[in-house]
Amino acid sequence: AKWKPWDKPTNRPLAPVKRQKHTQDAPATSAQLPQQMSRQNLTLADWLLVYAYIDAHPGVSQANIVEHFQTRHEGALIFNQSTLSRKLQECPKMEARANDNPNALSLKRPQVGCYQA
Repeated sequence: AKWKPWDKPTNRPLAPVKRQKHTQDAPATSAQLPQQMSRQNLTLADWLLVYAYIDAHPGVSQANIVEHFQTRHEGALIFNQSTLSRKLQECPKMEARANDNPNALSLKRPQVGCYQA
């Protein structure tokens, strides 16, 4: 038995993408778009600020700490409870990194293989 030639699959989407229509009839609104709520990497200085807040407020739940930093007047720090829990385990390493290299405070990730002059 001979096989039929096989058709290559196409890379097009299964269903057409529906786009929202921009209507001119829409009433004007004074609603403001929410500020950036997406995740962002916090700097070492940001995490040290979070640790200082936790030390100054023992007994506050992690969820309340997250909420406090999301609504700060000085500027929101966006992270979730899961991230806070993980970063609390890394607290001694992060504080040691800040003490070893004061320039690391503005970094978001530890520098690996830094060149020393």
